[in-house]
Amino acid sequence: MRMDNEEESSNVDDRRASTGRVGGMPSMQTMMILWPLVKPLLKSKFGLVIIGAGIAAYLMGYNPLAIIGMGGTSSQPVNKAEDEKRKVFISKVLKSTEDVWTETLAKYGMRYSKPTMVLYRGYTKSGCGAAQSQMGPFYCPADKKVYLDLGFFDDLAKRHNSPGDFAQAYVLAHEIGHHIQDLQGTLNKVQQAKQSWGGNSKKANALQVRVELQADCYAGAWAYHAQKKFKMLEPGDVEEALRAASSIGDDTLQRQAGQKVRPDGFTHGSSKQRVAWFRRGFESGDLRQCDTFK
Repeated sequence: MRMDNEEESSNVDDRRASTGRVGGMPSMQTMMILWPLVKPLLKSKFGLVIIGAGIAAYLMGYNPLAIIGMGGTSSQPVNKAEDEKRKVFISKVLKSTEDVWTETLAKYGMRYSKPTMVLYRGYTKSGCGAAQSQMGPFYCPADKKVYLDLGFFDDLAKRHNSPGDFAQAYVLAHEIGHHIQDLQGTLNKVQQAKQSWGGNSKKANALQVRVELQADCYAGAWAYHAQKKFKMLEPGDVEEALRAASSIGDDTLQRQAGQKVRPDGFTHGSSKQRVAWFRRGFESGDLRQCDTFK
């Protein structure tokens, strides 16, 4: 993927240097994550000592999740040179999404507002609660930011067998696709529908699959327009994105976890679906071809 001559986005909030530091009151989501670990510790004096140390660490501004091995990549040694190289690359990809969507959405009568990309290691706070590396990259509509632990790309390459710079670009483009859905009002409509269904998880999952597949299609559409604008693609790049899309399909992930494939448990779509919708966006470049809700 040719990005050497491209500019970096200025809409990057780089929090990597503060990895492992939190501060302030923990969110409800964080407390829910910690409770299964804290509960058995309450039954012994030694456990109470551990809890006390964790509270003291938190109040001093350190992440207790890292102490117990839940802080994600923060407990792993980081190659700073490689990490900085990734930061520069993904910041250039972000800039390309800004240029593409500012120009492209105008053709559909929409104004593109640029989201911020938050880079972190292990743990940080978001408008949607705690952001942790185990969650993977995500878009938070509450603060209009994409959260990305750069260590995810190691996981993508090694665990999911999807190395390559364009595979990384696809991941960011997918999250930016969610930002476009937010601008379109799609995410709000989906959330309202889920709330109206109460606890019907099957219907909610099926609707969420449509959301994710549309974001894949938007990622493909970005690649279509970025190629026309920047001539950035090299042989094998598209295959990298398709392999990444396939490797994180719900059916593939369920098999890797030793589970039986259950379509009613899908939240992102099957490998075949994810590949098909990315390809559809890439081949057409037309957002009207990305209507997964029909």
